[in-house]
Amino acid sequence: MKTELTIIGGGAAGLMAACHAAEEGAQVLVLDRNHRPGRKLRITGKGRCNLTNDCTVQELLRNINGDGRFLYRALADFAPSDVMRWFEEQGLALKTERGRRVFPTSDNANDVADLLVRLCRERGVRFREERAVGLSVKEGAVVGVKTEREKIDCRACIICTGGLSYPLTGSDGDGYRMARSMGHSVTPLRASLVPLESPAACCERLSGLSLKNVSLSLYEGEKLLYREQGEMLFTHFGISGPLVLSASARLGERSGEGALRAVIDLKPALDEKTLDARLLRDLQKFHNRGMENALAELLPKSLIPEVLEATGIPARLPANSLTREQRGCLLRCLKGFSIPISGT
Repeated sequence: MKTELTIIGGGAAGLMAACHAAEEGAQVLVLDRNHRPGRKLRITGKGRCNLTNDCTVQELLRNINGDGRFLYRALADFAPSDVMRWFEEQGLALKTERGRRVFPTSDNANDVADLLVRLCRERGVRFREERAVGLSVKEGAVVGVKTEREKIDCRACIICTGGLSYPLTGSDGDGYRMARSMGHSVTPLRASLVPLESPAACCERLSGLSLKNVSLSLYEGEKLLYREQGEMLFTHFGISGPLVLSASARLGERSGEGALRAVIDLKPALDEKTLDARLLRDLQKFHNRGMENALAELLPKSLIPEVLEATGIPARLPANSLTREQRGCLLRCLKGFSIPISGT
């Protein structure tokens, strides 16, 4: 078989590359091992697809971990505003949410993937459900792609296999192996945008509890690595959710000199003085109840025993018996519920 351009991988990058190359007149073939292209794209952002951020190139670069300057040319040529304009011109309605995150108005990632596949097909892109296993090289240039069944001759190849993050979708590291075979160097790989593990028993007890509008800080010793407000989730092995995934990307900035811990501000909208006033009102309102019930309007039910255990306050202690010292300890816990982190 012969084609001008072979693209290995039919995910977000592969579909976008195929769509634009075909628009410029190239004969394009996309190889993807999945029956339906864009498999990982369809599950990203909890199935909603956060496809860009409504910010400037400079803002975007400032928020890239490490040295993102190598991305400047690409982002200058196709900035976030261009991404939004392009999708809207293709008929995909967009909306911008908190943090200037951009989603399809439908909240359906399939709409993004289906649009890209449709545009590719309309422009003559061919798709084959097949896995690429290697490249053919002649005089320093790629002249073909080897699949499990045949060799496909081509003038150029783009590797769009994704990383090593989700083997079930095809992101199993094939691209790194092919890059190495061409003589490219590959930097050490580490997990990023992943849940965090914790040895704390409270995580398993709280498994399934989702917290909204909390602030999460990630520390290495006393060094702050990350702080942001949003949503998170407790799991049987630790913590997850949007805040935690973002925090995990900062682990590459570790010096290795201190223990990791996540600190959750359960009431970030209230400073300690305002929160103390709110707590005093609840204690007065439920003065004859035990502390496990007096905090019912302040915290999720399953979180109350964990906060009380962390502060050493007896669950059945009458609210009107809480000392000033105990109240101060409770306030500090509400503004800084700490969880040790053992890894990704």
